[in-house]
Amino acid sequence: MTYLDYQATTPLAPEALAAMLPWLESQHANPHSPHREGRRAKAAVEVARDQVAALLPAGGRVAFTSGATEALNWAIKGTSGEIVTLATEHAAVLDTVAAEAVRGRPVMILPVGTDGLVDLAAARAAIQPGAGLVAAMLVNNEIGVVQPIAALADIAHQAGALMLCDAVQGYGRVPVPDTVDLVAISAHKIHGPKGIGALWIRDGVDLAPLMHGGGQEAPGRSGTLSPALCAGFGVAAHLMADRKDQDAAHIDRLWSLALDRLGPGWTINGSTDHRYHGNFNIRREGLDVNRLMSDLRDIAFSAGSACASGSGRSSHVLRAIGLTEAQARASIRLGFGRYTTETELRDAIDAIVAAAEAQWP
Repeated sequence: MTYLDYQATTPLAPEALAAMLPWLESQHANPHSPHREGRRAKAAVEVARDQVAALLPAGGRVAFTSGATEALNWAIKGTSGEIVTLATEHAAVLDTVAAEAVRGRPVMILPVGTDGLVDLAAARAAIQPGAGLVAAMLVNNEIGVVQPIAALADIAHQAGALMLCDAVQGYGRVPVPDTVDLVAISAHKIHGPKGIGALWIRDGVDLAPLMHGGGQEAPGRSGTLSPALCAGFGVAAHLMADRKDQDAAHIDRLWSLALDRLGPGWTINGSTDHRYHGNFNIRREGLDVNRLMSDLRDIAFSAGSACASGSGRSSHVLRAIGLTEAQARASIRLGFGRYTTETELRDAIDAIVAAAEAQWP
């Protein structure tokens, strides 16, 4: 199997697995217990917290969560005032914002251009004093477009609003601007384990709790932490920092290879200038994606976001950038990264192109 679905999840780094195993096999203490073994577990959690925080702005605290969905829900529901967000955000943001709207909270959804980028002049006109929260994704999970988060943060602050950055796809790959107030991240998108994420909260920002209980995490998150998951997350984050240049160079080579092998008849969805190169979202007019995936069962790629698969809906992101329903349904997403070899990607793209051309005998 050639795995090309890095935006859905990434392979677990061997180093992260090694860090987790002792806490699964023999070290089982609760990190919130006061005895010696509990303190040892807590120390491991704090080491991981520092490793995760090293890739985030200074002047804030990392609160571990069950994943980015919880982190985003907490950030949105824990604030007040009008919410301004983008039409291409992840469902974890858009559905949470919709739930807040049902409760009576004012909401504004900003459109994006055909390149997937928000128009800053339109954002400036929309984000006015009285707004409470601006939420935007650093790197889009479907089309890889990098939004101008620093500029949006400036506009938000001028209006007195907080800036929430969904950095799930960008964390460790694209710098998180220092001026944001809240950052949501997920371990399994950086070669860490599933089931753990974090919300970074700037000092001085107070959030209402999402879940009530023991308040184990100082900013107000309740629930017993898993030292194993924390340790795996921490080592994965450390590797992202340690291998940043090496990973970036490898991904740039893969991107260039993908462009060279694709051939005519294909169009890249979204901006190519403001984009993370590990995301290759492409379309071909009239392509039967279901048939393509059936013909290429030894290649793991996506017809859209993993979170929306099985819903029967075409990608809201592709429709937001102006694609027709037919064009959105004729699109595929290839995601690659650290453990993808050039040979794997070359052979996979050649197979995809050949299978697509076979649909027009």
